[in-house]
Amino acid sequence: MSRAPGPVPILMYHSVAHAPNEATHELSVSPDAFALQMEVLAERGFTPLTTAGLAAAWRSGRPLPERPVLVTFDDGYEGVHRYALPVLAEHGFASTLFVSTGWLRGAHDTGGALDFMLDWDQVRELAAAGAEIGGHSHTHPELDQLPGAELRHELRRCRDIVADELGARPLSFAYPYGYSDRRVRARVREAGFAQALAVGNSLARRGQGPYALRRVTVRRATGAEEFERLVEGRAVARVFARDRALTKGYAMVRRARQIRRKAMRTRV
Repeated sequence: MSRAPGPVPILMYHSVAHAPNEATHELSVSPDAFALQMEVLAERGFTPLTTAGLAAAWRSGRPLPERPVLVTFDDGYEGVHRYALPVLAEHGFASTLFVSTGWLRGAHDTGGALDFMLDWDQVRELAAAGAEIGGHSHTHPELDQLPGAELRHELRRCRDIVADELGARPLSFAYPYGYSDRRVRARVREAGFAQALAVGNSLARRGQGPYALRRVTVRRATGAEEFERLVEGRAVARVFARDRALTKGYAMVRRARQIRRKAMRTRV
């Protein structure tokens, strides 16, 4: 009788910068910290996979490396190219970059980015170096708060821009802010994405399903010992206990907002 596949740490990064601005500071890491964290993965025998690679293995039942891990980046900050790419290349590590297409510099820029972003030439260089490029919506809204037409536009616009710029449709998606519900997950699937990542701040398990795989947040305050505990899967619940409590409270507020909006649309 074969064993069920074990949990996998999926690391969620955002900005990699020496001096991030106020908007991105908490969810940033310094270049030195990122280099040290990747060294920890190498020394401990972890094998970074792409998001598509993990999902495909779990779908097919193919065995994973002994110590799989995912290194993922959200939004598309320029420091991922400047600072993270050389470190990943040095170790031969795969990664996944989830881009908000309306935030990247270039023809599709909507002007809403929080800090200095990648341009499409840099995204192509990341892809050529082995990074999977996934979708993260077009303008980074809270997808579960959008009406149906706007939700579909955010997903399809993102998908089509990535396809046009890179020559291939993105296979993987990450929910902005980590927010999704059954309707959003169904629309993500309809848009052609084969898997999607949430946050959840726990390890990913096959039983979560391909459209709700959880990640752990790496941020400015993540020290060396805490990072080691996260990738080893030790005390993850304790590390993120406060985050989970806040998430539960905000989920109630968000559900109330959805009910009010539905009621208003019904009256109209």
